[in-house]
Amino acid sequence: MVKRLFSAVAAVAVAFSIVVFAPVAASAADPYCGITWGSGLKTAGFNETGFFRDVRGGQHECFDRLVIDLDAPGGHGYYVKYVDEITADGSGHVVPTRGAGKLQIQALGRAWDDNGQLTYHPANWTELVNVTGWRTFRQVVWAGTYEGDTTLGIGLRARLPFRVFTLPRDNGGTRIVVDVAHLW
Repeated sequence: MVKRLFSAVAAVAVAFSIVVFAPVAASAADPYCGITWGSGLKTAGFNETGFFRDVRGGQHECFDRLVIDLDAPGGHGYYVKYVDEITADGSGHVVPTRGAGKLQIQALGRAWDDNGQLTYHPANWTELVNVTGWRTFRQVVWAGTYEGDTTLGIGLRARLPFRVFTLPRDNGGTRIVVDVAHLW
């Protein structure tokens, strides 16, 4: 009798857990904030360059964002990938960067004009954006400009999904936008 009662209670408990907990398991498999970006190489616009003008960042509910301003109307080429270390353009020297994940961004745009004058003047070359207290970004560094390309690095909390796209600038030119998710 006790065995039958125990079997009946166990069967009810299993049925109850399937009904109650199955939706939780399905929602746990949904991507964070609906993000399905992945972490592979992102590239575009190899033949289009511009002059590098500015870099800034922002925090959003689901991701941290870096924006690179280029002033040429067609200037939107980029090459963005995860690397073991951020390296300087031309020399290949390692640029020390905080974080467990490192995202190297090559923007097809130089940081000097036709007269050799810098087009970008950051206050601090190793802290381009103040990311203190951000969920994902740990540091944004300058890695140089060489043969028409400018390289930046983002130190991240971990290797996380990211996306890259371009937007037009209000005064002409292009913005390269790099979003890195807070979670997978």
